[in-house]
Amino acid sequence: MIAVGILGAGSIGCFLGAHLIRAGIPTLMIARQRLHEEVAAHGLHVSGSKHGSFDLPADRVRIATDPAELADCDVILVTVKSADTGQAALAIASLPNRPGRVVVSFQNGVRNAELLRQRLPAVQVIAGMVPWNVVWKAGAVFHRGSAGELMIAQGKESARVSNMLGDAGLETLLHRNLPGVLWGKLLLNLNNPINALSGLPLRDQLARRGYRRILAGMMREALQIMRAAAVKPVKAARLAPRLVPWVLDLPDAVFLRVASSMLKIDPQARSSMWEDLQRGRATEIDYINGEVVRLAESIGRDAPGNRAMVELVHKIEQRPGSLTAPMSAEELAGLLVHRLD
Repeated sequence: MIAVGILGAGSIGCFLGAHLIRAGIPTLMIARQRLHEEVAAHGLHVSGSKHGSFDLPADRVRIATDPAELADCDVILVTVKSADTGQAALAIASLPNRPGRVVVSFQNGVRNAELLRQRLPAVQVIAGMVPWNVVWKAGAVFHRGSAGELMIAQGKESARVSNMLGDAGLETLLHRNLPGVLWGKLLLNLNNPINALSGLPLRDQLARRGYRRILAGMMREALQIMRAAAVKPVKAARLAPRLVPWVLDLPDAVFLRVASSMLKIDPQARSSMWEDLQRGRATEIDYINGEVVRLAESIGRDAPGNRAMVELVHKIEQRPGSLTAPMSAEELAGLLVHRLD
């Protein structure tokens, strides 16, 4: 049987790992000491799963803090933050050679799989995409707040990985153009900092036109840069990427009718960036809005709205606790919208 390792078991990693363990697939999660202690005290709990909620007792969950423990794993799912991808590659490179080992990047951002390939030339690396968000609650509770299927790039071992994940109740689709899918998801993830700064659950935030108009401006700017750079995002929602900003701009009453599928989100769902700011951790802003800025610079252009968002989030990161109250849409627009005109 395939042995699976999860490198960077946070919210997404634990949700994936819990399903694999429940299915009887040998799974080892590499995580910080905090998770080890929470699981030892409470077990591992999953809610919001497509297959219902379930609990795993602590003695069924294998957790280690040293990546060297992944030596016997055939498949390694990388779920670290994008800034830690280089360190993850070093950890995997230091493992004893295991013929046929596969590494799957289930991370935000568009460049992680390529970086892993560069650092791990002897290992097959598969790009992946996680469409849903997971909130980590106290007591090792991991709650999924939105729907969708995992996606991985088509490749030599992709079917084997997809079947394994499917056996664990994690429906996984193979896609020919994963880079396009990741750019499509990045467009939607431009909402992550808006949601984090709003202090609202995703569904409540998206129901308010003021916040949606900020997101629409970010998306329009990103789409202009992508067109100029010949980057073609694949739709990560039901609408084509070019139509999403138009829908977001609609008045609330019309939006609630036309885009009801966008609001089919668990009332508890929030962006992972909200959780990062609440815990005083570095965010992935450089790998979301920052990717739009980087792409613009690569073709001699600017993305002032997305750049302003990156700068704003970095200021808050540098002063933990400075975000003492949620930002209203009007307040946030005052800081950003003039850059998007």
